[in-house]
Amino acid sequence: MNKGAVGRRLSWVVVALALLFSGVMLAADVTARTAPNATSNLPDDAESAQAARLADRLGTSEYTPAIVVFDRGGAPLTREDRAAVAAKVRELAGLADDGQRVFPAFADDGAAAFVGVPLAADTPEEDLAGPIGKIRAVAGAGLPDGLRAQVTGGPAFVVDLSKVFDGADVTLLITTASVVALLLLLTYRSPWLWLVPLTVVAVADQVAAKLLAVGTHVLDFQTDGATTGITSVLVFGAGTNYALLLIARYREELRREGSRYDAMRVALGRAAPAILASSGTVVLALLCLGFADNPSSRSIGFAGAIGIVTAVVYALLVLPAALTLFGRRLFWPFVPRLGQAEPTETGFWSRVADLATGRPWLVSGLGALLLVVLALPLSGVRTGLSETEQFRAQPESVTGQQVLADHFPAGASQPTTVLAPAASASAVRRAVAAVDGVQRVDRVGGSRETVELDLVLDADPGSSAAFDAVEAVRVAAHDADPATLVGGADAEALDARTAAQHDQRLVIPLILAVVLVVLLLLLRSVVAAVVLVLTVVATYAASMGASWWAFRHWWDFPALDLSVPLLSFLFLVALGVDYNIFLTTRAREEAHRLDTKAAIRRALAVTGGVITSAGVLLAAVFTVLGVLPLITLTQIGVIVGFGVLLDTLLVRSILVPAIVALLGRRFWWPGSLSRHARPLAGPAGVDVERAGGVQAGARGSRGS
Repeated sequence: MNKGAVGRRLSWVVVALALLFSGVMLAADVTARTAPNATSNLPDDAESAQAARLADRLGTSEYTPAIVVFDRGGAPLTREDRAAVAAKVRELAGLADDGQRVFPAFADDGAAAFVGVPLAADTPEEDLAGPIGKIRAVAGAGLPDGLRAQVTGGPAFVVDLSKVFDGADVTLLITTASVVALLLLLTYRSPWLWLVPLTVVAVADQVAAKLLAVGTHVLDFQTDGATTGITSVLVFGAGTNYALLLIARYREELRREGSRYDAMRVALGRAAPAILASSGTVVLALLCLGFADNPSSRSIGFAGAIGIVTAVVYALLVLPAALTLFGRRLFWPFVPRLGQAEPTETGFWSRVADLATGRPWLVSGLGALLLVVLALPLSGVRTGLSETEQFRAQPESVTGQQVLADHFPAGASQPTTVLAPAASASAVRRAVAAVDGVQRVDRVGGSRETVELDLVLDADPGSSAAFDAVEAVRVAAHDADPATLVGGADAEALDARTAAQHDQRLVIPLILAVVLVVLLLLLRSVVAAVVLVLTVVATYAASMGASWWAFRHWWDFPALDLSVPLLSFLFLVALGVDYNIFLTTRAREEAHRLDTKAAIRRALAVTGGVITSAGVLLAAVFTVLGVLPLITLTQIGVIVGFGVLLDTLLVRSILVPAIVALLGRRFWWPGSLSRHARPLAGPAGVDVERAGGVQAGARGSRGS
C-alpha cells in the first residue's frame, strides 16, 4: 500500500516538526520590502517613470505640496474668510519642509481658495501621516462659522489610502477565519473536526506571510496592503478547499479501511494528484503575472504563488498527520464506520446528477443560455478609476479635490510635467501651450541641460479627457524635440492604463495555455481539456457581466479598476478549473469500470457536496475583501466570489456533467478511455482495487 507521512509514530513526528518549523518562521525578524510611491506601479521604461527619475536627479521634484482648500460649499468667500486664509498662510508656513514658501491662491469665482504647503517628496509614505495630520489640525482650527478647510493633494491621498490598510491584516485575518470557521462547522456538523483544518490553514497563512517577506528580498518584487491581503485570502481559500477535498476522501476511505492510517494513505493517494494538479495550475497561472509590465501585478503573482505553495504543503503533509492523531472520534457525532454504505450514492447530489445527465441537450442549452445572458452587460464595461474614485467612502483628500475641480482649473493641484532639453525649451513650451486643454504653462526649474515646465490642464485628474490631453501634449512635445519627457500624475495614470492593456493581451493567453497544458497532462484528453477551458472562460465572462451590472446599478461605481479584469480572470480561471479538475479526475477514475455517462454521474454524486462546500467557502473568503473600503478590492472580491459560486453551483454541477453525458466516451479523446466501448473493470463491473481494499481494511481494524 502507498506510504504517506502518517503512522502511529510518524504522525506525531510530522506534527512536531511542523510546529518547530512554523515557530521558527513566525519568530523570524524579517520585514517585507514595500512599494514606496506611485511610480512603483509603472514599468521602468514608461515615459512618466523616466520623467520622474530625471526630475529626481534635477532636484526639481524635491518637494510636493499638500493642498489646503477653503470654501463655503459654493457660497462666495467673505472678507473675514479671506483674512482667515491669509492668517492660515502664516500659520502653515511653519509646517512646510525645509523652510519652503507656502503659497496661497484664490479662485476667480471668489468661492474658494487654497494654500499649498510643500513637503519633501522623498518622505516615506509611513511618515506622511504626522505632517498631514498637523496641517489638517492647524488648517481647521479657529475658522469663521461656515468656512471649512480640507487637505488634499498627493501626500494627503497617500495618507488616506494608507488608512484603508491600517489594521487591515488583523481585520482580514479575523473576518476570514470567522467565515471559514462558520462554514467548516456547518459542513462537518461536528463540534471539533473543523478546528483541525482551520488551525493548520491559519498557521500556513502566517508562515506564508513570513515567506512572502523573505521572498521580497530574494526576488525582485515589493508588496503593499492589497498584495498581502490577496495572498492571505488565497491561502485561506485554497488551503481550506484542499482540506475539504482530503477530509471528504479520508471519511470515504474510513468506511472501507479498518486502520485510520491506511485510510489516510489511500485518501492521499487518490486526492493528492487532483490537489497537486489544482494547486500547480494556480501557481503556474500566478507566475504568468511575472511577464506583466505592471510591477504591482508581478508582486501579486509572486506573492500568491508563495502563498499557494505554502497552503498545499501544509494541506498534504501537516493536515493528514494532524487528522490521524485523533482517529475516527474526530468526526463525532457522524463517525464513519467500517462497512457503512456511502451516503452520497443516494443523496441530494445523486438526484442532481440524474437531472444533469438525464436530459443533457436541454440542460446544456439552458445552462449556456444563462451564461450568455449574464455576460451581455460586458459590452458596456468601463475601466480606469481616477485618484478620487478609489474609495467607497470619500475621505477628505477626495472631497477637497472635488472642491478644487469645481473652482480652479482641474489640474491645478497635480500639474503635468514636461522636461525638455534646454536648447529646445522655448520651442517645446510654445508647442505644448497650443494644445487644446492646456490652460497654463509655467517654468518651475531645471538645470543647464534640462528645463522643467508645469502644465495645468482643464480636465479632471485621471479622466479620459486628461489622458487625451496628455497624449496630445506628448505628440506636440516630441514633435518639437523627441528627447522631451512628459510626466506627472495624469501621465503616470495613462502609462498605467497602457501597461494594463498590454498585460491583458499577453498574460491572459499565457494563463489559458498553462491551464490547457495542465488539463491535457492530467486527463490525457484534448476534448476534455478544451471543453473545461471553455466553461471556465464562459464563467469568467458571465461573472464579469453580471458584476458590472451590479456595480453600475447597485453600487454606482464609475468604472472597473485597471487591474481588476486581469486579476479576476486569473483567479476565476485558475481557481475555477480546480473544481472541474476534482470532478473530472474522479470521473476518469470511475470510467475505468463504468461507461462515461455513469462515471460522471457517480463522480458528481460523490464529490458534489464537498466541492460545493469548497466553492461556497472560497466565494465567501474572496468576498471578505469587501471589508476594506477600497473599490479595487471590493470589485475583485465580488467578481471572483460570484464567479466561483456560478462555477460551483451551475457550471461544474450541471453544465459540465451534461456536456460529458452528451459527448460520451468522445469526451476522453484521444486517450485510451475513448477507445473502449466497455468499461475496464473486473467481472460484473466490480472495482477489483476497491474490493481488495475493503478486504484488506477489514483485517486492519485495530488501527482505527
